[in-house]
Amino acid sequence: MSNDLETLISSLPQHAQDYLTGRKLDEVECVIADLPGIARGKAVPAAKYARQGSFHLPDSIFYQTITGDWGEAAGAEGFIERDMIMRPDHSTTSAAPWTGDWTLQVIHDAFDRKGEPVPFAPRNVLKRVVELYQKKGWMPVVAPEMEFFLVARNIDPAKSIQPMMGRSGRPAAARQAYSMTAVDEFGPVIDDIYDFAEAQGFEIDGITQEGGAGQLEINLRHGDPVRLADEVFYFKRLIREAALRHDCFATFMAKPIEDEPGSAMHIHHSIIDTETGQNIFAGPQGGETDLFFYFIGGLQKYLPAAIAVLAPYVNSYRRYVKDHAAPINLEWARDNRTTGIRIPLSDAKGRRVENRLA
Repeated sequence: MSNDLETLISSLPQHAQDYLTGRKLDEVECVIADLPGIARGKAVPAAKYARQGSFHLPDSIFYQTITGDWGEAAGAEGFIERDMIMRPDHSTTSAAPWTGDWTLQVIHDAFDRKGEPVPFAPRNVLKRVVELYQKKGWMPVVAPEMEFFLVARNIDPAKSIQPMMGRSGRPAAARQAYSMTAVDEFGPVIDDIYDFAEAQGFEIDGITQEGGAGQLEINLRHGDPVRLADEVFYFKRLIREAALRHDCFATFMAKPIEDEPGSAMHIHHSIIDTETGQNIFAGPQGGETDLFFYFIGGLQKYLPAAIAVLAPYVNSYRRYVKDHAAPINLEWARDNRTTGIRIPLSDAKGRRVENRLA
């Protein structure tokens, strides 16, 4: 092993080093999330990656739709596909345990030729938002909930999507929310999800059966928004790869099956005062603070402007159902899943706001 490669591996997170114990690193996947959250990038031999500090990708990756088509607008200078400089964030280094060789994946940040962050790169946008909180002495905390369907293999877009076959040999049954038997039906897939997550150094907070046939929800541990966004990005890929091992597909589409519930990614929000370490939504006696209500009011005012991000596709709007747990309103309430903004049951320390429109 070259000195460059040894130095690189010794600087990686411990879980990545553990994954490579007694093994030879073959390849590194240099990845970045585009606007729909698809992994774009390139695979590089490990020795080359260790020698080379940055890579280039065209900025046009941010003008692609989820179907691979190009957006109408291609930047102020037109469609010229200018190269961006991709620099690795080694703290995001993670195993790719589904590959045939020993591979790591690393999320990269995008910079222009002057060394400035590319302003429309999603990870750079999120970092700027977090900095706005930090300037006020706050630390935002989020907890995402990922919902998805496990469906039978389908390579014909003209055919409707069907639930996958469970281990019992029967198609997944609908309307079995929170059923442990339903979860057990997908045991082999879930086992691989857990194994992949452990290899990648991720902690799953829980897995439940949702209301749809073959629909599951995975909750991640709350924490820093950038770190959680990275984990969601990795997790979607992880889940799809685990499904493929068992002859099925995983889809995060908002409404993949007619007459079944839709899939969301609800996000729980709270804010910590960095000086006191206290949740700013809770007062000294545990009561709800003015900032708590201001935060709710801010969501009610600005969520409509963000709906194109929360629901970016035609299919997204098929999920929203009146008077149901997929709300089409901006009302808020305590422990009420029919409102767009829900205050979950918790103690004062854990007080948070759930965005159910996402």
